[in-house]
Amino acid sequence: MADVPDVTVIGGGLAGPEAAWQAARRGARVVLYEMRPHKRGPAHHTDALAELVCSNSLRGAALENAVGLLKEELARLDSLIVTSAREAAVPAGGALAVDRERFSALVSARLEALPNLEIRREEVTAIPAGQVVIACGPLPSEPLAAAIDELVGGRLHYYDAAAPIVALDSLDLDAMYRKSRYDKGDGEDYLNIPLDRETYLRFVEDLRTLPKHQPKGFELDAAAGAVPYFEGCLPIEELAARGDDTLRFGPLKPVGLRDPRTGRAPYAVVQLRKENADGSALNLVGFQTRLTWPAQKEAFGKLPGLANAEWLRLGVMHRNTFLDAPRLLGPDLALRREPRIRFAGQITGAEGYVEAAACGAITGIAAARERAGLPPVPVPADTALGAVVAHLQNTASPDFQPANVTWTFFSPLERAVKDKRERRAQLAQRALAKIDAFAAAVAPREHALA
Repeated sequence: MADVPDVTVIGGGLAGPEAAWQAARRGARVVLYEMRPHKRGPAHHTDALAELVCSNSLRGAALENAVGLLKEELARLDSLIVTSAREAAVPAGGALAVDRERFSALVSARLEALPNLEIRREEVTAIPAGQVVIACGPLPSEPLAAAIDELVGGRLHYYDAAAPIVALDSLDLDAMYRKSRYDKGDGEDYLNIPLDRETYLRFVEDLRTLPKHQPKGFELDAAAGAVPYFEGCLPIEELAARGDDTLRFGPLKPVGLRDPRTGRAPYAVVQLRKENADGSALNLVGFQTRLTWPAQKEAFGKLPGLANAEWLRLGVMHRNTFLDAPRLLGPDLALRREPRIRFAGQITGAEGYVEAAACGAITGIAAARERAGLPPVPVPADTALGAVVAHLQNTASPDFQPANVTWTFFSPLERAVKDKRERRAQLAQRALAKIDAFAAAVAPREHALA
């Protein structure tokens, strides 16, 4: 193999092997780097490729579920990750869960069988020459993280502090009112949930007492033995622990938010802000949290208007390395300032196993086509694959944070369907037709598979 391969892929998690597979299947000479076993990241437990470091579940399998649709779309693109996961599946109700060891073994065996793909067990500390896919995950080694940070001009984030996102159509809007603080902007940029004293104090008590995720060792400051939070971005439960009124003088302050229905300022106010351009998704302002997901649903579901909320993303707060993707990456996940370099997986801000594999597929296909002198084929909108890209291109949100795939970025059906399950089934069928056309347009040529 030549010193500079057609495509270099850095990272042997989920995104890297998928990118390498898609590129090699299209005839590119690929080198896939993985630093284990010589060096392990803090979240790794084995030296296997495609190690599932947390759960063994790839989440819901039904097409009416956005991640289920994404898996089916990837399967139609001959995804290494999805195909291997389905073969290594174990019973898990409506989810796709796998036997971890068998899954990793299948991924490795299929990669090793490709004659134009080489796996090198070496640490990469500098960005290589030629076409590169960086799929190092959310915890790259320090030398590689420094090289990426220099490459992107210091726009690499090291802590994921994401507030929950809720679907607008799941809210009881009668419990809320539209108003911007002091009527700034158009005066209606936010939805506001007014809280009386009793509701507010119950919420504070929930934040103090409900279960929380415990920080992992690598998240702690060695000297202090605690998570080094930024004072300007504290978990909401940390603020609640500092006193009954701390939140009322922080993210829940009612100043400048008189309720137009009463003419009075509430005791406290929860604000919801647009997360996307059309406002179909809203985030709870200042609600970054370490509460467990069941605890978040319990605490936030007691707030007025949120009893039947559909949570598109729940809050997280943990060490994570990710790019400011909307301002750095193009639609094929290439770095705008240096397009020979693409990013895939969690470092882009695509959260989740399947989303990481989706990024790998996008970058592997794009890199192989560029290497072959073929024109780019954009990922189609109104597909789950397109929704992953749309999140990573979402400049409407000033504070980009990682997220799973959701229905947020799908345009409505031509004819409205009231039943949610049926509506999503029809959206899925529309998406699969588009993915089939995309798959045909980017299919490997026969000579590339020889």
